[in-house]
Amino acid sequence: MQRLLLIDGNAILHRAYHAYPPTFTDKEGNPTNAVYGFFAMLIKLLEEVKPQYLAIAFDKGAPTFRMELYAGYHANRPQLANDLSPQIPILQDALREIGIPLYGIEGYEADDLLGTLSVLAKKENMETIIVTGDRDLLQLVNGQVHILMPLLGITKTALFDAKRVEEKYGVKPSQFIDYKALVGDASDNYPGITGIGPKTAAGLLQQYGSFENLYTHIGELSPQIGEKLAIDAEQAALAKKLATIHTDAPVHFNAKECQIELFTSEKFAKEFDRLGFSSLKKRVEKAPDEDAKPKKKDPQSASAQLELL
Repeated sequence: MQRLLLIDGNAILHRAYHAYPPTFTDKEGNPTNAVYGFFAMLIKLLEEVKPQYLAIAFDKGAPTFRMELYAGYHANRPQLANDLSPQIPILQDALREIGIPLYGIEGYEADDLLGTLSVLAKKENMETIIVTGDRDLLQLVNGQVHILMPLLGITKTALFDAKRVEEKYGVKPSQFIDYKALVGDASDNYPGITGIGPKTAAGLLQQYGSFENLYTHIGELSPQIGEKLAIDAEQAALAKKLATIHTDAPVHFNAKECQIELFTSEKFAKEFDRLGFSSLKKRVEKAPDEDAKPKKKDPQSASAQLELL
């Protein structure tokens, strides 16, 4: 089965920023530590995941439909560091020069674009690996979609299939939205049910299957749990809407433009030379394209190649 590698651009760039010291600069003196780290991880991913296709999604920075639903959405997130913001266009320009397709639509988060692209890829019978640190995307996991999460900096990763999601959180990927409705999300700044933690939420969903069915049987619950659900029903319903990734964003997936073979070692080396990334340039020049680039033959599944948490 052909494999598509989708990358959450903002999430990985942010992680790379914290993984590398601010000593990396380009020839003009602009900070590039996050850009360097992003490309270091990208090369590692291409070597290990061996996809046939690649695309990257970025947030646009404009207000999204979730902010219209809930004014406090993302309100507690710190602003981007002064030396990180300028690195976003530097990275995007370099990726465009290499030819890697970038996706970004105002009003939608990168999550929604990644979700939509994974659905479109599934229709073309592709396996999709989504690289992100955002656990909301675990709801997308199925037989053909896996989530690869960095655990330590940008080096150690864990691959989530349906089994691993259930082992880690006690719910199936299809229940993850309901799980978030109950526990809320502190990083996105929206509440769920006050007093309901992960363990209780997982237990309730294991017993009743879904958020809606849980409320249908609210009379069967203990008075303490039932009262909490009743009091916070409205904010929990809102939390579910905020947690739901839209998989029908207005994006077009052009597989031909995403073919790995288009992104040659020469193109990478040219950008690394321009950015002053001599060690990365040596990495892509060291091995011939047939060894450095992912191969079309795909005898193993992603779960057999990558570490599972």
